[in-house]
Amino acid sequence: MEILTETLIMEKPKQVRNRKPGCDKPHIEVEKLNLYIQDNHILKNISLAIPDKSITCIIGPSGCGKTTLLRTFNRLHDDNVDVRITGKLFVDCEDIYAKDAEVTHIRKKMGLLAQRPCSLPMSILDNVVYGPRLHGVRGKHKLHEIAYHQLSAVGLWDEVKDRLKTPASKLSIGQQQRLCLARGLAVEPDIILGDEATSALDPISSKTIEELFVSLKDKYTIVLVTHTLRQAKRIADYVAFMYMGELIEFGTADQVFNNPKHKLTQEYISGGFS
Repeated sequence: MEILTETLIMEKPKQVRNRKPGCDKPHIEVEKLNLYIQDNHILKNISLAIPDKSITCIIGPSGCGKTTLLRTFNRLHDDNVDVRITGKLFVDCEDIYAKDAEVTHIRKKMGLLAQRPCSLPMSILDNVVYGPRLHGVRGKHKLHEIAYHQLSAVGLWDEVKDRLKTPASKLSIGQQQRLCLARGLAVEPDIILGDEATSALDPISSKTIEELFVSLKDKYTIVLVTHTLRQAKRIADYVAFMYMGELIEFGTADQVFNNPKHKLTQEYISGGFS
């Protein structure tokens, strides 16, 4: 599976401001992160380091802050005036919440796969090349090549190659979710974020998406919110367990599922509460 790189117009390397001293490894690192919505303390002093080129699953009961934490990684809370965030969050060693952080290139580093497919109201082809066009890629041949590589990467090319000009809305839900993943990969992110990305899909489509994540982890850092423990057990390399806005435990999937350090983690994974 090859992700196209040579046809994209490459940006000049940016000098990383707000760089963490001694940091030389690209990953996500959270330090004492707190998030408030008005007077409600939602995320409470979160600290963790998410390794590069791996799948990290964030688990926990409904309302524990999983999605809220995920949305801090690409600053999706920025438009909510009621949200206040303190602490530091480093992406590729850069503090993305520093006052002079430049948001556009931060968000370009990340592809987000939402709970339900969000295909754009345009053709299958135009969905895939939407991001590259925004970033200056021109030429019918270049754009078609991007579409070919990314649709092939998500196993969709053979299913849609004869109807690239048809509306994306004509695809099945599972196909639309793979299309959204292809669209995210087309801008060459470093990180893939998934917010319960298979919860709206049938079991076969869910398995397809899971297999795609596993096949892509040697190229990307993948962070997934999931409410399904079985899914986390199948695909996670690392697991973060959250409860009531706090990070209770973080470790390898084997350690968290087979030898949890905290009683609350043990109770959750054994089905004591959900």
